[in-house]
This record gives sequence, structure tokens and C-alpha cells, in this order.
Amino acid sequence: MADLSINYMGLKLRNPLIVSSSGLTSNVEKIKKIEENGAAAVVLKSLFEEQINYETSDLLKHNEYPEAADYLLTYVKDNSISEYLSLIEQSKKAVSIPIIASVNCVSDIEWTDFAMQMEEAGADALELNIHIISSDKNMNSEKIEQKYINIIQTVVQKIKIPVAVKIGRNFSNLANFVSKLEAAGTKAVVFFNRFYETDIDINTMNFTAANIFSTPEDLRQSLRWVGLLAANENQIEISASTGIHTSEEAIKMLLAGATSFQVCSTLYKYGFKQIEEILTDLSEWMQNKGFRNIAEFRGKMSYAKVENPSIYERSQFMKYFSSVE
Repeated sequence: MADLSINYMGLKLRNPLIVSSSGLTSNVEKIKKIEENGAAAVVLKSLFEEQINYETSDLLKHNEYPEAADYLLTYVKDNSISEYLSLIEQSKKAVSIPIIASVNCVSDIEWTDFAMQMEEAGADALELNIHIISSDKNMNSEKIEQKYINIIQTVVQKIKIPVAVKIGRNFSNLANFVSKLEAAGTKAVVFFNRFYETDIDINTMNFTAANIFSTPEDLRQSLRWVGLLAANENQIEISASTGIHTSEEAIKMLLAGATSFQVCSTLYKYGFKQIEEILTDLSEWMQNKGFRNIAEFRGKMSYAKVENPSIYERSQFMKYFSSVE
């Protein structure tokens, strides 16, 4: 039988499948089912600073005493943190798989306290879910990237558990930025985050949310960069995310060089049984190919290993569509 075990950020996992941060990982009962179906680890639903601020502002709208603002902010924050820490503690008691806490960062100072509390509550690792959008034309890319680095550095200096960073793909030089993440103390990078996208209902002329679930076609967004950056001499690990719905997408990511892969949308669509199906199919594929463990084929088709690495750098359809009129 094929050995699916791996090491991810120093954590020993029974396989490379991690259930990513979402409503699926928001309570203990769901996490128990995730473990029962074979997942190697879970990333808890993110604690959102933005949500805490929103809840506070909503309370202030209905409060006639402006001086109560500090009290309300403290109350909402403490309550949110308390519930999250309880989720970590209860999950650690209920399951044996690693529990990875997740924080959606905005500020670069305040979240160090939260990270320390999550470590004390028993989290095995921390995933920083960072997304900074700037509409300031005077804010250059270097300053935006530095905000990420500041957040990471302030966190890793305060905690001992490994830190992963989940990011989007809109960086001018992603390879350079990932090197900066590693230098700042990041143990793993997750490609890529699936952010909230705005849409417009043309009938009501109201803002709505675009489709929140991924499709297998979304795999292309991260496959290229997993293959490119897994070939670098960096020690930072890559966890592939977005578009992984079956074993086929998972195998592609592992071949490209991902250490692990994260699933979410497929579980909403098919249920937790999809975890076992993906792992069973992965194991069967390995046996058919003669691979005894993940290490024997991981990165086999990364930029550094393929005969024609330029395939990862190609950006035009000329070869395929030049004859189409």
C-alpha cells in the first residue's frame, strides 16, 4: 500500500490533504467528521479583524453614547477571541490531527497578541490570511509588500509554532516576494487565497457577491506558480489551494512540487466523503505508477525537473490559436 505521509512545516501528516479555512472548520463536530474521513489536518475558520471592526461599528450605530466605543470594541474583540480559543482547545481534545489556526490580518501590531493566545490554546501552527488592497495611487508595490512583511515579522517573533502565509497572486514579482516571506520567517506559503469578489446586479443596481466556490478550472491560477517556485532553492514549503476538487487536481499539484494541498469547495459540493475518495484515488494512482511514497514523485514535473521548463513561462496562445480564424 502506498505511503501518503508527509511533513508540512515540521508537522507529521498522514497524507497531504488539508481542509482549508472555511465554515467547514468552524465547529468541533465538523472537524471530527473531517478527521473520520481521512484528512491530515484542518485550518480553522479565520478570525477576521475586519469582522470584529464591522460588528463593533454596527453596535455603535444603535448606541447613543459615543464614549462607549472603546468598551464595545473591547467587548466584541474579547468575545470573538474567547470563542476562537475555545474552538482550538475543544478541537485539540476531540481529534488527533493537527489544528492550524487562521487569522485574517489587517493591522501589523495588534494581531501578535491573538497569535500568542492561539499558541497557548494549543494550535499546532498558524496560517496568516493576508490580503491588502490599496486604492492609493501613491502607494507603490514595495510599500504594500512591506506591510505583509511587517505583519509576519511581528508575529513570528512572538510565537514558536510554525507560520504559513496565504496570499493572492497579484504581485509584480511573486518569486521575489516569496523569498522575502521566507526571510521574514514564514515556513510555508499557500497558493492562492480565494477572496471575496464584488459583483453588480444590473436589475436592482445593488452590489452582490460573486461566486464564492472554486471550480477545477481555477487550478490553472496556482499550478503555474507552484511549478515555478517549487523549483527554487528556497526552503519555504508550498501548500496548493484553489481548484482542487478531485484526486486528478491534487496529483497535478504534487507533481508540480506542492508539499500539501488544501480542499474546500469540493467538500461543500460532495460532502466530507470526498476526502476519502480523493485519498483512495491518489493511493491507487501511486500504486499503478509504482510510487511507494509522495517523495518519489513530488516535484517530478516542476520547473527544475521538466525537459522544457519554458512551458511554465508561456503566456500566449499563439501555438494553439494561430490557425483559428
